Amino acid sequence: MHGTLGVAVIGAGRMGADHVRRIDEVISGARVAVVADVDGARAEALTDAIEGAVACTDPVAAMDVPGVDAVLVASPGAAHEAALMAAFDRGLPVLCEKPLTPDPDSALRVLAAEQRGGRRLVQLGFMRRYDADYLALKAQLTRGAYGRPLMLHHTHRNVASPPGCTDTQTLHDSAVHEIDVTRWLLDTEITAVRVLRPAPSGGAPEGLHDPQLIVFETADGHLVDTELFVNCGFGYQVSCEAVCERGTARIGDDRGVFVNAAGRWGGTIPPGFVERFAGAYDRQVQRWVNATRRGTVEGPGCWDGYAAAVVCRAGFQAQRTGERVPVDLPERPALYR
Repeated sequence: MHGTLGVAVIGAGRMGADHVRRIDEVISGARVAVVADVDGARAEALTDAIEGAVACTDPVAAMDVPGVDAVLVASPGAAHEAALMAAFDRGLPVLCEKPLTPDPDSALRVLAAEQRGGRRLVQLGFMRRYDADYLALKAQLTRGAYGRPLMLHHTHRNVASPPGCTDTQTLHDSAVHEIDVTRWLLDTEITAVRVLRPAPSGGAPEGLHDPQLIVFETADGHLVDTELFVNCGFGYQVSCEAVCERGTARIGDDRGVFVNAAGRWGGTIPPGFVERFAGAYDRQVQRWVNATRRGTVEGPGCWDGYAAAVVCRAGFQAQRTGERVPVDLPERPALYR
């Protein structure tokens, strides 16, 4: 068992800052050793209140700070490949926020580099695998509580898309979570994608097709649909229903306190993913710290990031053409079986 884990956090934006807070205040067994961000003032604002933590602007230099045992990558996706390669060169375990990298080609380079090292170093931040509801659904499907799963129905709604959001970003940044949990819940690969588009919502920015209905096929014959609506206007909603041979199981409804008062009934809808999945993020980072201190790696990794990127690429083509697009995924390497 390793002692307290010294973590270099790469990226001091929304997710990086939240992880710094989490490591410093919520989880056990780790400390923030250094925060790196191109905006040095932003990094310093996070480290000023943490005893022993330092700030810098170079992510590679951050990994060489004395006392760094592991790396948490929360920088923009385009910077992930360089950070991961630097961590591999130093043999440092990594928790990397999704995406692994922005595209399949760069993800494949990362995958090959990790394989050359002969051991897994990366846990990828698909946090839904650590959410209590998704874990409960996974357990029921694994033990065959309702027979073999046949279909999944996903819902993914955001209050509003970020400025400048494009159709491809809706897949790459949002639907990628449904891609990953589909593969995880059903323990199979996605083999084809189709994207259907109703008339755009009046709340969608000009040029953005929103909502979308995404249909996945899997290697084991499942059909999976995802309603992706990133400008619904009323809150952040994520749900999943598994349709099995002898029953159905659904998660994502009736969260929190349910109230009857003043002639109305109902509950609250969280405003965003950080609030909805706060417990999942806590559990994910704690499990990463625990595994790293044991000298092991668990959870989703480079293969899962690469597979998601390949499915996204097929999804981009399906968005453009409206046609069914096969997913060309090679055999899973031995390191990830």
